[in-house]
Amino acid sequence: MNIDNTASQMRKGVLEFCILSVIKQGEAYPSDIIDKMKAANLSIFEGTLYPLLTRLKNAELLTYRWVESNSGPPRKYFSLTEKGAEFYKELEATWNELANAVHSITNNKL
Repeated sequence: MNIDNTASQMRKGVLEFCILSVIKQGEAYPSDIIDKMKAANLSIFEGTLYPLLTRLKNAELLTYRWVESNSGPPRKYFSLTEKGAEFYKELEATWNELANAVHSITNNKL
């Protein structure tokens, strides 16, 4: 077994939840999302982030607005829709349930 592969699969499983968590904190530009993820030791690349943002937008969980930039092309800032906020609450509950279950198992509290 390869620990890198297993660790990568675990990260992929929580990526969507983490991205939505960052955006839930306030409107976010993709490079800000990448920076926050890296600061939390969850590296993500643009090639992974942009398709996820597009999928979340197409599912009507995110919306965006264009903001003019003084140093280049306009920037797209993402925020949660009402549907996205509801979905986030469901993900958060699922995460808490899963994390508590794993904690119970790994700390032999069954």
